Amino acid sequence: MFAFITIGTNNLKKSSAFYSKILKPLKIKKVLSHNRYYGYAKKETPKKIELYLIRPHNKKKATIGNGTMITFKANSKKTVNEFYKIGISLGAIDEGMPGPRHGKDYYAYLRDLDGNKICIFKKI
Repeated sequence: MFAFITIGTNNLKKSSAFYSKILKPLKIKKVLSHNRYYGYAKKETPKKIELYLIRPHNKKKATIGNGTMITFKANSKKTVNEFYKIGISLGAIDEGMPGPRHGKDYYAYLRDLDGNKICIFKKI
């Protein structure tokens, strides 16, 4: 459905350090570095960049979208827990500890270092 997703940031290096660590349990890594953006892909498909951290093209401050959230899919509850724990240890803000939601699936919610809301879930 999506070609790729971009997440705006005001500090590319700091944001990259955060996402490089938090995405490690999902086997997603930084595969492209540019002075305005970094690209991330799954380890098994490094040429298929699906996530970019980017300084806004218009050179204005990156801001969060109210109601906007990016959700990553996990293969296990353990991965959800690890993602959340790493994020919190790196300065993310808790938006919902790991646990069941909607009667079955397993979720965790964070705000990244720029205030963007991110989620991880494991379909049960």
